[in-house]
Amino acid sequence: MGQHDPATCIFVIDAVAGNMIEGTTAKRRKTQGNGVLAVGMEYQTPQFFHVMQYADAADGDTIDMVSGNPDWEPPSAIREGLHDYADSDAADFQYPPSDGLQSLREEIAARRNVDPDRVIVTNGTGEANYLGMARALDGDRGDGVVLIDPVYPYYTGKASMLGGDTRLVEANRDGGLDTEATCEAIDDDTAVVVLNTPNNPTGAVYDLDAVEAVVETAADHNAIVVVDEVYDHFDFSGDFESALTLDADNVIVTSGVSKSMAITGFRIGYAVVPSALVAAAKTRHMLVNVTTSRPAQQAVYEAYRATDPDYYADARDRLESRIESFTAALDAAGADYTKPDGAFYVLARFDGFPGTMANVKTLIDEAGVAGMPGATFGSAREEWIRFALVTPRVEAAAERLIDYFAD
Repeated sequence: MGQHDPATCIFVIDAVAGNMIEGTTAKRRKTQGNGVLAVGMEYQTPQFFHVMQYADAADGDTIDMVSGNPDWEPPSAIREGLHDYADSDAADFQYPPSDGLQSLREEIAARRNVDPDRVIVTNGTGEANYLGMARALDGDRGDGVVLIDPVYPYYTGKASMLGGDTRLVEANRDGGLDTEATCEAIDDDTAVVVLNTPNNPTGAVYDLDAVEAVVETAADHNAIVVVDEVYDHFDFSGDFESALTLDADNVIVTSGVSKSMAITGFRIGYAVVPSALVAAAKTRHMLVNVTTSRPAQQAVYEAYRATDPDYYADARDRLESRIESFTAALDAAGADYTKPDGAFYVLARFDGFPGTMANVKTLIDEAGVAGMPGATFGSAREEWIRFALVTPRVEAAAERLIDYFAD
């Protein structure tokens, strides 16, 4: 990787982490051909926090549909596990193994049908993605990072922090993977391709054949594919298949329990890394984080063992009901929208009301509903607004949007 001026590096890190403050400008993206875009956006304050802070400061009642914090109860075994842990011996309050409690790693490995030595328990799925991308960019590959637009902004942030050269490939109209364009974007300068399925923000569930085509093309160019599957428990289509089933030596799969167990504050994620790459990933994890919270790991292990599949099915049923009521309201409001096959986000586009930061603030002030500007996720859906359906007030939000756009 090339050398960078430290001040410039810090500026770009802020730029692409989905960050923006009023008054700053964004460098427009340069088209590189084949639908591939080079990205450079100058931001200073994270957009997610900016919108949440604006909503908190609003005069009226605001329904928060900004971030993906599940609003339902975690599995009962989480609380029980924490209570039990409080009575543990003093030795159990010390450092656990850096790569995670052996019991938890074995439990994850059994569920994913992999060798436990390939599993690293991380500080949320975010760190798992960082480890995968870093491992790719550490090697003798190029510095190209291929991402799918719309894109979860923390992927672009990590790519920049690691010195990567980000290329965005626009998704299909339905949010699915454009296999041909993605494969064309991969070349000998590509270090890593990052895929997210089920997808945030589109809700698309990628076809495994499409993922496999990308994996094979990446392998031809000595590139790694990181597949973020953190929303795997929220597949409404029945079509989700893990990239681990491909059994490919260049695939790192990441996931976690923040969403599936409704414990985003616990920060328990994991990476499943090919055997040839795992040692270096474990070393970086140790240097960056030392380890991950021992009581949180123990509670998650207990919850894995004790939680009935009905817990996850109930969460999916709850979300499907919310999707139906919310998209019905969007119909009534005359909006275009995505109906997700997975995850728990809906993108909406309102006629004459593009998804700018200014309009998002207008919705907060005048309708009492807070979403995220589409430009946060790249250029492909910058006219849209993303709404997270993880609030018990989805129906109230829907009514407010109907009333607002009926005026």
